[in-house]
Amino acid sequence: MMKSYILSALALGSAFLSFFYEVQPSSANTYSEEAFNTTPSEQIQEWALEHNQFNFSEPANEVAREKSLTFKDSLFYNYYSQSLGLQLDFDEDKELLETVANWIGTPYRSGGSSQRGTDCSGFVSKVYKQVYGISLTHSSRSMFHQVNRVSKSAMETGDLVFFRRGPGQPIFHVGIYLKDGKFIHSASNGGVMINSLMSPYYKKNFYAAGRVI
Repeated sequence: MMKSYILSALALGSAFLSFFYEVQPSSANTYSEEAFNTTPSEQIQEWALEHNQFNFSEPANEVAREKSLTFKDSLFYNYYSQSLGLQLDFDEDKELLETVANWIGTPYRSGGSSQRGTDCSGFVSKVYKQVYGISLTHSSRSMFHQVNRVSKSAMETGDLVFFRRGPGQPIFHVGIYLKDGKFIHSASNGGVMINSLMSPYYKKNFYAAGRVI
């Protein structure tokens, strides 16, 4: 009788152990299936969110969309930093950068103000109208009276720079300041281009900088 009880107990123990070891692999398999049922893009998106990286094609949530815009902005500024040869701060007026870049290479034409040909004041007045909706006179001398003077060290992107040939001489040229001592203008010897205020010619003839009122 005692022997039969012992055998029964061993049988029950064996059945329990058999069930236990069968369940463990089953649970593990269920976990694996759940992990691999997600698509590669979903796995990447989960990883990206965890590591503060984002799937920019389809942002997962509002935070991701904001990060996506930041990323796209950085692409924009990096592109124009290289194409314009500037060290940008990523807070410059995007429309201004894009607009002036589209004018580069426009030929010089006295009295002109279109991309078929433009002079210096025609270029500046057209850009200001396109970007800011501000109407400036088509004359570098008259433009000087539409600005507040700023020091050379305080110039910001979008300010105007004026030139004259010596003391007492009238203003004869105007351009738009960009960054890093560089400005964009329509030069009579090459059309719309970017030059440095530190180049000998422009350093010698630089008169003043102004911010449009």
